[in-house]
Formats: sequence, structure tokens, C-alpha cells
Amino acid sequence: MRQRGCRHHFAGRVLAISKGSGSISPVSVDIVIPVFNEERALPGCVAILHAYLDERFPFDWTITVVDNASTDGTRAIAGDLALRCPRIRVLCLDRKGKGHAVRSAWSTSRADVVAYMDVDLSTGLDALLPLVAALANGHSDIAIGSRLAPGARTVRGVKREVISRGYNAMLRMTHRVRFSDAQCGFKAARADVIRPLLRHVEDDSWFFDTELLLLAEHNGLRVHEVAVDWVEDVDSRVGVVGTAAVNLRGTARLAVARASGAADVAGLPTRPPPRPTHPDAVLAGRRPAKDRRVPLLGVATAATLGLYTVLRLWWPQLIADVVAISLIAWLGARAARLSALALGLSYLLTCGALAVLDAMVHRPGRLLELAALLGAAVIGTAGYLAMTRAPAPRRQPAGQRDGVIVRMPATGPGDRPRTSAAPQPRHLPEELSA
Repeated sequence: MRQRGCRHHFAGRVLAISKGSGSISPVSVDIVIPVFNEERALPGCVAILHAYLDERFPFDWTITVVDNASTDGTRAIAGDLALRCPRIRVLCLDRKGKGHAVRSAWSTSRADVVAYMDVDLSTGLDALLPLVAALANGHSDIAIGSRLAPGARTVRGVKREVISRGYNAMLRMTHRVRFSDAQCGFKAARADVIRPLLRHVEDDSWFFDTELLLLAEHNGLRVHEVAVDWVEDVDSRVGVVGTAAVNLRGTARLAVARASGAADVAGLPTRPPPRPTHPDAVLAGRRPAKDRRVPLLGVATAATLGLYTVLRLWWPQLIADVVAISLIAWLGARAARLSALALGLSYLLTCGALAVLDAMVHRPGRLLELAALLGAAVIGTAGYLAMTRAPAPRRQPAGQRDGVIVRMPATGPGDRPRTSAAPQPRHLPEELSA
């Protein structure tokens, strides 16, 4: 049952929550707000968000405030809000960490779609409905707000702009990601899809977002991006330089996990192959699918042999072989999706071939070494492709509901004009002020 007309009183301020027309979709959404020592920002955030959801959000919703071991009055304020409005719940934690807060709330939520946003409301709320709609109708698995996508508008300082763009450019170069903004505090996911991923996310701090997205893309999940309006709040708890250092260490750890196969997540639902929508569609004849791994493994083998030749100028056979394979596997982890099985076969066969060659020929030349390595690589590639011939299934949003219709708010003469003004900081409306 929809609750209306909630009013919150504390700190000399009356927070009025206006009435709404009711949700029109069976999909439920839980919006998480992680907070640490935010007694100043939390009341206004909840009032603005509550009013927006009550008036303009077509889904059944809940606001979850997660207190991250605050030492000021944040926990008391959150508890007072929850007592005065049934749609607000509070989760109190004894350990700091943004990732820990989001993980705890998402893991225990009963909603179909889980989301989170920063307490400063730097991201405009107009992006919330597009963020959730792509998940509610089953089109996507994860949705993220982006300050760097085409159409996004940001108001922030030069320092944050440079660090943000540099960090995301580094992710594109090292992990070949397709999303544009890993760190925007405005994300949502289908609950049944996100839970298996959360069990594999190790970071509980600021790298949580990046690790979650890297795992999602690595496992073939569909990530939907929404261009947002974003205004920087200078009263932020985020240490930009320290956070960047933590993120760099995390990206190196994820690169190793992806190369070794530790980043593969089991238990994700499969997505069926695409089929024509029109009943009378004329389809082209299907050709046998080509294994894309063959040319990729061929390029990796050639690169490994070239690097081995260079490393042999300084190092003995086995060390040069292991280092060359490891480095090429790390650089090509995204493209070739090399698993622990592939790496194990490479190490075993190439090192074995060099050992046999060294036993049979006294001081073999470089060409004989390369020929032995090439023969071992061909045998290993053929064996690996034979053992993994069945293609990995495509991912599908868990619990996808066929026929769910997302009704968007109608546009009428009274709505705001189509031309967009520059993003402005959000303030409490007059009726919410003291």
C-alpha cells in the first residue's frame, strides 16, 4: 500500500513529502544511500528523493539508508526518518567502506531491481527512471550513470575532471572496457543477476564500482549507460588521489584474475540466441559459426615467440618462456579470454618441448628453440580448442519477465520545455526549508 503525506521533523526543519499518484508497475526498486558522517546532507537528500519517487516514479520503491559506522548524529537521523515513513529503512554497519555498504544492502534487499546513489545528489534525479527502466523490462543486466557519455553535462573542478578522464582512459587501454565512466555514484542492477557477482567482488571500498563492472563485462553481462547531469559537491568525503591509488592496485589484481580464469562467475543465467520479432521475417542462410579464438590464439603465439626471442638475449630458456607466455596472456586476456586451462597447457607443453630439445641437442640454436616452441603451441592450441569446443552461452538478465511494460510519464503542455538548461545544484524547495 502506498504511503502518502509523510512529514519529518528534526533539527528545527520540517521535511514535507508530497502525495503521488501511485506506482503502475509490479517491479520493485530498492534505492540505497550509503552515508558516513552525513548528518548535514542526509535530511535534504531523503526529502528530495522521497518527493521525486512519490510524484514521478512508476515503480514500487524503497529507500535504504546504510550507515557506515558514522560517529556523528547520522544514525539517529536515519532512524528517525525510518520511524516516520514506512518506505524508508535503515541498515547500520560497524565497518566503514562504500563497497561494503552497497554490498550489504543489495545482498539483503528483496526488490527486483537494486540501485544506489550518493547522498549529495550530485547526479540529477531525471536520470533515475531511464536507469531503472532498462532493467525493469529485462533489456539490460546492469545500468550506470555516466558523466563522460555523449550528452552528459558536468560541473566540476579541473582536478576531478583530469583524474576521472585519465582513470577511465586507463581502463579502456588495459581492460578494453566498453563503458565510459566506472566511478559515477549512480548505478542499478537486476537483483538476481547482481548477487552472483557480489560474491566475487573482493573490494569493500572505492574500487567496488570498477571491480563490479569489470566482472560484469568479463562475464558477458549487458551494461546500459545513461548520460547524466552532474554537479560537484565540494563537501565530499572522497579523497581523490588516495582513491586513484587504490583503484590502480585493484585494476592490476583484476587483470591477473581475468587471465587466470578466477574472474569467471558461475551461476549466471543464460541469454537465448536472438530471434526475429516479425513472424514473416526472411532470414539469411546460416553459416557455420567460426571460432574467433583461432586467429586470436595465432596472434598470441606469434607475439609470444617474438618476445621469447628478445628475452633469450638475457635469460635462460625456461625463464624466458614462462615470462613471455605470462606477459602476452595478461595483455591479451580480454580478447582471447584465456583460462587457467589454456595457460597450464602453454606452460606444460612449451617447457616440456624445450626440455626435450635440450636433452636431444647440445646447445640448440635459436631457430630450433623457436621451432620446438611453435610445434608445442600448435599442439596445445588444437588440444585446447578441442576440449572447449562448445561455445559459452550468452548471458541473460536473471528473472527476466516476458511482457513487462514500462510506462513512461506522459509529456503534456505543463511539462518542462524540451530545451535543456545547464545543470544546477539541487536545493531544498521552499516548503522543505526551515
